[in-house]
Amino acid sequence: MTGRRRLRFPAYAAGKSRGRTGVTSRTLGYRRRVTRAPDFDVETVVVHGHRRAYVKSGSGPALLLLHGMGCDHRTWLPVLSRLSRHFTVIAPDLLGHGASAKPRADYSVPGYANGMRDLLTVLGIDKVTVVGHSLGGGVAMQFAYQFPERTERLCLVAPGGMGPEVSTLLRAMTLPGAGLAVGALTSAPVRHLGRVGLRALSATGLSCFRDARELSQIYEGLADRATRAALQHVARGVIDWRGQIITMNDRAYLTEHMPLCVVWGADDTIIPARHAEVARANAPSARVEVLPDSGHFPHRDHPERFVKILREFVAQTPPARYHRRRWAAVLRRGPAAPALEVVETA
Repeated sequence: MTGRRRLRFPAYAAGKSRGRTGVTSRTLGYRRRVTRAPDFDVETVVVHGHRRAYVKSGSGPALLLLHGMGCDHRTWLPVLSRLSRHFTVIAPDLLGHGASAKPRADYSVPGYANGMRDLLTVLGIDKVTVVGHSLGGGVAMQFAYQFPERTERLCLVAPGGMGPEVSTLLRAMTLPGAGLAVGALTSAPVRHLGRVGLRALSATGLSCFRDARELSQIYEGLADRATRAALQHVARGVIDWRGQIITMNDRAYLTEHMPLCVVWGADDTIIPARHAEVARANAPSARVEVLPDSGHFPHRDHPERFVKILREFVAQTPPARYHRRRWAAVLRRGPAAPALEVVETA
C-alpha cells in the first residue's frame, strides 16, 4: 500500500463554471452529462499494487456507496451533494471500472468486498453504512457477511443476488465469443448508432425503455478493451446463461441483528422489482421501498426521495454491533424457515 494522490479531471473543473458536468474522459470509461453536479475531487490510492479511484466528501457517519457493473462513482452524482451534507461519503470506482486500474485480477464478489475493506482501512475509516446498487448490492451484502464488525447498516438498491432473473443482455456477455461480438458492436460507427438508438428509446418515455439512457453510457464504456475484459470477468463471476449465480437468500437471516433497507424501481428492466418481495420475506425486519415511475437506477430517477429514505433509515436505526458469541449462535441456529427463492418463469 502506498500514498494517495488527488486528481482533477478537466470535465469536473469545467462543470464548476458552467453549473454542470460534461464528462467525456476516456480514462473514466464512458460519457455522461449530469446537471447541477457539484465539483468533486477524484482521488487515487494504490492498494496491492493497483490504482483505486474514489470520491470522499462531507462529514459525519460514514457511507460507502458501491456502484453497479459498467458504472463508476458518477452514478451517485445526483445524490452525492445532498448526502455529503449529513455524512462522510466514500464513493469508489470498483477495480475494473472508471478511473481505477483494470488489471488481470480477482473480480469476484468476495474479492471486491476484500478490496473495499482494504480501501477503508487505508482511508482510516473503521465502520460504515454500506449502500450498494446492482452488482454493488451484491458486493455490499458480501462485505456485511465477511466483515460484520465493520458494517453498521446495509442499504441495497436494485441489488443482484435475490433471484436468478437478470436481463438477457447481461447473460449474453457470459457466452463464448461475447468479447469479440461486443468489440465489434462498440466500434466507432456502430457505437454512434447504438448510442443514438438507445437515447431515442429513452426519449419515448415508455417504462420498458426507462433505463436505456444509463445503458447507453455503459455501452460506450465497453469500447475500451481493458474495460470490456474486466466487465466480462465480473459478469462471468455472477451470471451464466441461466441467470444470476450468486444469492444472499440463504444468509438473509443474518440481517436479524443488522439494519437492512432495500430500494427498488418498479419499472426495473435489468433485475425485476419483484425480487424486493423476496427480500421482504427473507428479512422481515427490513425496510423495503419500491418506487413508482423508476427503473434500475432509483437514486438517479428520484434523487431527493432516495436521499430522504436513506437519511431516515440511518436516523431511525441504531448501528449494528458485532458480538462474536451472538454471531456464532445465529450461525448455529440458522434461519427460522427455508429461504424464499424466486422461480424464473419462461
